[in-house]
Amino acid sequence: MRLIASYISGLIFGIGISISGMANPAKVLNFFDIAGTWDPSLIFVMGGALIVTFIGYRFVLRRPAPTFEASFKLPTRSDLDLPLIGGSALFGIGWGIAGFCPGGALPALGTGRSEVIIFTVALLAGIFAAKALQWLSASRAKAA
Repeated sequence: MRLIASYISGLIFGIGISISGMANPAKVLNFFDIAGTWDPSLIFVMGGALIVTFIGYRFVLRRPAPTFEASFKLPTRSDLDLPLIGGSALFGIGWGIAGFCPGGALPALGTGRSEVIIFTVALLAGIFAAKALQWLSASRAKAA
């Protein structure tokens, strides 16, 4: 049942991303081009997502536990540190250069377009590189 719920959630998310235009890099890049061909329509997509999330969390967190887990796994940290700020900056730069974020690229993989495939490969390489750097940093800290 968990697999079916995950599939349905992902399908709804992917359809929403596609309908909203967030899988179209030209639309996303026009959103970032404030001085040129600015397209503010994605503000409504993001605002709608924030409203749905805000309301959804109010309902979901009233429950004693999630449907398919024993407990909620919520973030415990609220501080801003260098890895968070650096990662956010890299995410934004990558989104601005490529016109894709992971949420928009994954549904767009179905189009088979080369730029989506290249972005996804680069995304995965970045994830593995970050994990390798974290592991290297942790092992150096243990050795010191």
